[in-house]
Amino acid sequence: MLENWAAFLLFVVVGSITPGPNNTISTASGAAFGFARTVPQILGVSVGYPVMIVAFGFGLGEVLRQAPWLHEALRYAGAAFLLYLAWRIASAVGVERAEAKRPLTLIEAALFQWLNPKAWTLALGTIAAFTTPGLGFYGFLAEIGVIAVLSGVIAFLALSVWCLFGMAIAGALADEGKRRIFQYSLAVLLALSVAFLFV
Repeated sequence: MLENWAAFLLFVVVGSITPGPNNTISTASGAAFGFARTVPQILGVSVGYPVMIVAFGFGLGEVLRQAPWLHEALRYAGAAFLLYLAWRIASAVGVERAEAKRPLTLIEAALFQWLNPKAWTLALGTIAAFTTPGLGFYGFLAEIGVIAVLSGVIAFLALSVWCLFGMAIAGALADEGKRRIFQYSLAVLLALSVAFLFV
């Protein structure tokens, strides 16, 4: 089983709490919609990301290495979706003025992990660095399961913190000018993450 739990937990905590597309979306959603309406997005990431870890653990990463065209297609799809989300954040107005606007659903957030460059990097890094060579099938299955569950729990906690941060500053965003600056800043950060798809 996982030999260095401390290093693994540190890797996952740092990877989950540092800024990235999921955290940016949770912050914006928390500010606009509150915690309860953001929970589906948080749960979507907390389920979708562990599913990605399991898939990579059982060979999907190798499939993508053997089919570079598929990897390339996913990169462009990811870039397009991140830019769409950045536009959605930048163009959003207050919840009370735009009932049609809504946070991401659980399914949307889960599927988004396959277009999220940070999730790809962390999932591949986790599998490469923290799985134990030479385990039998059941030992490897147990190890991947533990890694996936802990990653999901830590992602849930980290995204909750970012959502609560968004809620905490929501009052200051009652001023139209400050709210627009906040939204544009989040949108720019999200759009900049597209660059990581092509480096």
